[in-house]
Amino acid sequence: MVFGLFGSKRELNHFILITLDSCRYDSFMAAQPRTIPKLVGGLDRVEKRYSYASWTAPSHYNLLTGLMPHSSPANVYASEYYKEDFLRYRDRLGVKDVEFKSMVPQLWLPKYLKGKGFETNAMVSLPVLNPATGVNKDFDTFKLMPKHNDMLAMLDEMEAHMKSRPSKGLKGDTPQFYLLNVGETHYPYALPDEPRGLWPQISGVNGVFKKLDEQVKDGELVSDNESGEFFDQDKLDQLRARQINTVKYLDEKVFPRLYDMVPKGTWITVTADHGELFGEMGYFGHGPILHDKCLEVPFLEGLVR
Repeated sequence: MVFGLFGSKRELNHFILITLDSCRYDSFMAAQPRTIPKLVGGLDRVEKRYSYASWTAPSHYNLLTGLMPHSSPANVYASEYYKEDFLRYRDRLGVKDVEFKSMVPQLWLPKYLKGKGFETNAMVSLPVLNPATGVNKDFDTFKLMPKHNDMLAMLDEMEAHMKSRPSKGLKGDTPQFYLLNVGETHYPYALPDEPRGLWPQISGVNGVFKKLDEQVKDGELVSDNESGEFFDQDKLDQLRARQINTVKYLDEKVFPRLYDMVPKGTWITVTADHGELFGEMGYFGHGPILHDKCLEVPFLEGLVR
């Protein structure tokens, strides 16, 4: 069932921006998703784009300045590319004039959207984006989810918003912006019901900060080597297969519900904040890595009709 808009006075599109955390382009394509690419008419129309950053926090900062992953065009001035890319917000928001001067001086998409009458919401899976960080600016609601790998719980929250705020939410007259940072595709690439502890703990920056003071003795770093020995290629291949499997899960179990629950006139953008390395040139993961696979991300977007 698709929620209708009979009697709605909403003129702008709802806008949902989904980042599949760490999901590199070829993992997405290897999963051969069927539901997610319906926005663009099929998997063959999913674009390979490039993140502006190789790590979750700065890549989301770029997204929230309005910069989507780029196509890396040759023989084009950056300024010309930015103009063309920003004009896509006419389609995303359902407006004729996006009034780019309104983005200055903050250069902050949530601020701009609030000025257009949007309610701004975020649900994030990774603690590095928690509500105490700088990305929580000009959001009406911002929540770090209890589990890092449960997009279905985000949809539960969205439905709860609709029920508790009849005049707002996705069924109301107020246009909604949602940022959904999805963690199933992030290490250890686990489905929501998988027991914890099957793979070594690899701390991100949040975990590093928590432990660092305890690991510095007499000015020297004494590591606890929490992650153990570096994965061999067999383990890395298993991990890539796990990421592919999470895309299949999201495509089969989660996105059908999302597409069904949002009303017509909702623009959805699906991408990733960055890619991931699974042994190429000796690398694993993302962050302090300079490699194409750390920047290659899927990109697709369209209007739910």
